[in-house]
Amino acid sequence: MHLAYDLSFTHTEGRWAREGSWIGRDFPDVRMYLEVAQTAERAGVDMLFFGDGSGVPSTWCGSIAPAVEWGIQWPRQDMSPVIAAVSTATESIGFGLTYSSTFMHPFYVARLLNSLDHVTGGRIAFNVVASTRGADAANYGYPQLIDHDLRYERMEEFIGVCKALWDSVAPDAIIRDREAGRFADPAKVHPIDHAGKFFTVKGPLASVPSPQVHPVIVQAGNSPRGIAASASFADLIFGFGASVAGQQRHRAMLDEALAREGRDPAHVGILWATQVIVGRTPAEARARRDSVLEFWSTDAVGTFLSHNAGYDFSALPASFRLGELRDEITAAQASPAGLIGALVAEFGPEHTMTRTEFFEHGWVAATGLDHSIVGDAATVADALEENFAATGSRGGYMFSSPLGMPSGFAEISELLLPELRHRGALAPRYPGRTLRENLAV
Repeated sequence: MHLAYDLSFTHTEGRWAREGSWIGRDFPDVRMYLEVAQTAERAGVDMLFFGDGSGVPSTWCGSIAPAVEWGIQWPRQDMSPVIAAVSTATESIGFGLTYSSTFMHPFYVARLLNSLDHVTGGRIAFNVVASTRGADAANYGYPQLIDHDLRYERMEEFIGVCKALWDSVAPDAIIRDREAGRFADPAKVHPIDHAGKFFTVKGPLASVPSPQVHPVIVQAGNSPRGIAASASFADLIFGFGASVAGQQRHRAMLDEALAREGRDPAHVGILWATQVIVGRTPAEARARRDSVLEFWSTDAVGTFLSHNAGYDFSALPASFRLGELRDEITAAQASPAGLIGALVAEFGPEHTMTRTEFFEHGWVAATGLDHSIVGDAATVADALEENFAATGSRGGYMFSSPLGMPSGFAEISELLLPELRHRGALAPRYPGRTLRENLAV
């Protein structure tokens, strides 16, 4: 198994105030991330992952007020400066940074990632996303999200431009001949002259090739179109760990898509998003799980679910058919995955659900407790090993924690990872110099 920590929401949804959270340090104090990174590196975690979103949730009741009041998926910083700072205090752990191909320009992102790969010594991964949230779109001048499949078409062109830019200066182009005064060989530096449907980019990249040349590319699409995009360019997949059947279906669809692209499925792993609550005893772990529920209110749940689905669930009628709700969400160019996708899979599209029943399910989904592994280190390790074998034994896990920051991740590092390493379940600890080498992708 390879392991990553998802640090996207270390301070939201009440984590900043729970038992085990820092007192005297507040987000976005970089020292918080330095401590987590150093603890994770000692434990041998492969990568720290930072998701992103640039809009304040406003879908629930058409207002940002609940998100701001309760800290739901907000605030969010650009984590590139944090990664640069933390990399100077670590040696081997990698960093996954997220940018949206829906809104960003590939020249800017390619240049930034090249610079960060230099600063970190070859430890950068690029998580490219096709944005699904209207709050983000509004900040980039879009009145609404563009079509779902078009977002992935744009993503594929975006990555193609980035790769061409990273390759526009050959690895051996830089001469640095002190006697002759020649810095580089112009025959090995080329414009890319890209003119596509979405982007026109002259190139070349005005940068020295970075240690990895290309950062590790991560992608998380789990729709058929998203999986097709993953198969065409991604080195590593970020998958959703809600059920074994869903994971197996994703793995099978990805393998088929990789084969169509002429790529070996054995070389493309999936890191399954998995929320973990570990304690020194099973009873301690259960008590920590129960404490998570104390934070949530209907406003907080509704804000979380509405933002991530792109649909205002405050407007739900007293009862509704699941298939109709799914179709409405899809028509709004949002993603029907997440809670709605899970409910349709469980009950079927014809099932009629009441508003009260929906929020009962939503309460669990918002906390992530519907797909959490809870227990002492041995219990959690047993579950992970069983799941890893059932889902193809390629990749590993992207751990998140709903507990206070930093205690949730510290306990994973100090309790769970030694147990997994003792069992021989983990990949070798930093065998290479770069993140790509350490992940063997």
